[in-house]
Amino acid sequence: MTEFPPLEVISASLAQAPILANLLELYAHDFSEFYDVQLGEDGRFGYPALPLYWSEPDRYPLLFKMDGKWAGLALVQKGAGCWDMAEFFVIRGVRRRRIGTRAAHEVWKLFPGRWQIRVMQANISAQNFWAGAIESFVGVPILPVHFEKGGVSWSRFSFNCGS
Repeated sequence: MTEFPPLEVISASLAQAPILANLLELYAHDFSEFYDVQLGEDGRFGYPALPLYWSEPDRYPLLFKMDGKWAGLALVQKGAGCWDMAEFFVIRGVRRRRIGTRAAHEVWKLFPGRWQIRVMQANISAQNFWAGAIESFVGVPILPVHFEKGGVSWSRFSFNCGS
């Protein structure tokens, strides 16, 4: 059995907001391959909703550490009777070590119940990642529902986990 580096999923404090903001810049850069994300006048993509994760009760900012070093993030929110993975990102340098799958599983354990994961259909690697991560967590394949929003084709995975 392969030994994986230690992983921590941390509830981000307000003092860690700059770390999340920096990781979100890397995420937006990666995401710009699939979606028209524009740089602001300051040369940053920005994430205007980030402050809401410390001011609204149904939003949860999370950070990932692997071997004690920053490795990614998840922004989780509760709405319409289910948990939603608003954003999820693992830095390129630590991908392919199952950190994404392990982090997703830890997030789902923290927030049991009904979940939805939305993925752009153009992002084939993310589609494959989520299908595999969800199946390995719930034990059965979950087929996504396809929908259009704002002229973009999406897939939504919905599943239950925990109690």
